[in-house]
Amino acid sequence: MSAKVKNTVIIFIILVLIVIGGALFNYVYLKGKIEDRQKKIKDMTLFQLDTETLEQQLILLRDRVAKLDSILSNRKYNVPFNLPQSDFYDFVNRVSFNFSPYSYVNIEYDRTETGAQLNYYVYKLSGVAEFNDLNRLIYAIEESKMLKKIGDLNMANNVQVDEDGIPHYLVSFKFNAMVYFSNDDRFYVKDFTENRLTPNLIYDVFYPLIRNEIPPNVEGLLDVQTASLLALIPDGAFLSDANGNTYLLWEGDRVYLGYLTKIDYDNNQVDFLLNKGGIVETVTLKLEKENKKSK
Repeated sequence: MSAKVKNTVIIFIILVLIVIGGALFNYVYLKGKIEDRQKKIKDMTLFQLDTETLEQQLILLRDRVAKLDSILSNRKYNVPFNLPQSDFYDFVNRVSFNFSPYSYVNIEYDRTETGAQLNYYVYKLSGVAEFNDLNRLIYAIEESKMLKKIGDLNMANNVQVDEDGIPHYLVSFKFNAMVYFSNDDRFYVKDFTENRLTPNLIYDVFYPLIRNEIPPNVEGLLDVQTASLLALIPDGAFLSDANGNTYLLWEGDRVYLGYLTKIDYDNNQVDFLLNKGGIVETVTLKLEKENKKSK
C-alpha cells in the first residue's frame, strides 16, 4: 500500500472518530443538560406574567388570607405561636388590676410540658382574695381567647379584720394554670379580639351565715340597743343614745346594724330591723312617757 493511500485511510479514521465523539458529546453528554435547561425555560415562561396579573394574584391571595384569619379569629379559643413565659404574668396583672386592696395573687412558673401537637406552661397561683375577685380571675383564665385552663384548685375561707375593726371575709386559694402554645402558627391568628373576661356577680359561698365578728359603728349611726324614743313628730321619730346624742329618723333610715322599718303613731312606738351577725331580729322602742304610765 502506497503512502498516499495510508494517509487517506488515517485521515478517514480520524474524521470518523471526530464524528463519533461529537455525536456522543451532543446526544449523550449534553442531552440531559439541554432537557433540564428547556424545562426551566418552560417553567419560567409559564410564570412570566405582567405586573397587572401579578397584582390581581396578590389581591386574591390577600383575600384568602383574610378569610382564613376570619375563621380563626371567630373561634372561641386560639393557640398562640411561640408564646413567651412573661405573657401570662402580664395577663394576670391586667385581670387583677382592679381587685380589692385585700386581694392579691402570687404567680410561680413551674415547668413546660411538651406534647405531640401542643405545648403548655404550668404556673402555680396562690393568694387571698374576695370571692368575686377570685371568681373573676378563674373566669378570665378559662375564657381567655388564648387557650388556658386551670387545675388542682383548692380554696378555704379566710377572715381578716382591718384596723377599724371591720371584718373582711376572704378566700385563700391555690391552683395550677396551664397556658397552651404551639411551635406551628397554623392555630394562631395575629389580630384577634379578646373574649369577654368579666363574669356576672355570684353568691359568695364562703360568706358565713352566722358571724362572730360584728362590724364597729364607724359611721356614728344610732345604736338601737342603747337608744330611747323621745318623741314622735310629723317629720319622723326623735331618739337619743346612751351618750346623749340625738337623732331624727324617718322610715327607711339606716341605724347601726339595720334600718328603721316603721313609725307607729297609733301605739307611740318605732320598729327596727337589725342584722346581728346573720341573726335578724325586730326591735321595738316605745315612747318614754308611755313606759312611765305603764309603770
